[in-house]
Amino acid sequence: MKRKLNASFTVEMSVIAPLALFLIMGCILVIFYYHDRNILSAAAYETAVVGGTKAREKEEADAGELETLFRDRVRGKCILLAQARAGVTVSEEAVRVDVTASGAGMRMSLSRQAAVTDPEKEIRRIRRY
Repeated sequence: MKRKLNASFTVEMSVIAPLALFLIMGCILVIFYYHDRNILSAAAYETAVVGGTKAREKEEADAGELETLFRDRVRGKCILLAQARAGVTVSEEAVRVDVTASGAGMRMSLSRQAAVTDPEKEIRRIRRY
């Protein structure tokens, strides 16, 4: 008794399998993108806070030193966007860190800012009342 096999399943799978793999790989890339964004955002904010603290303590908050601090924070992390660069702007009121990163056909730019605060003056002002 001979059985006839229908080849439609093979044809359907030859179309569906690459689409499923493409979808899975796309999800992995999106997860890496947001993972890298969180790491770079945290490093940028930490750099801005350290710069704000140095500026508050009347030390010179050097932009080059803060850029080096950012690179140290990012070094050794498992990130896909390996070409991350930071631009630091130090002013009287705030420290701003602008980050651009690229790699694997993706680009990202973000900015984090921390105010240069002087809590001692505020505490003394409140205590006077």
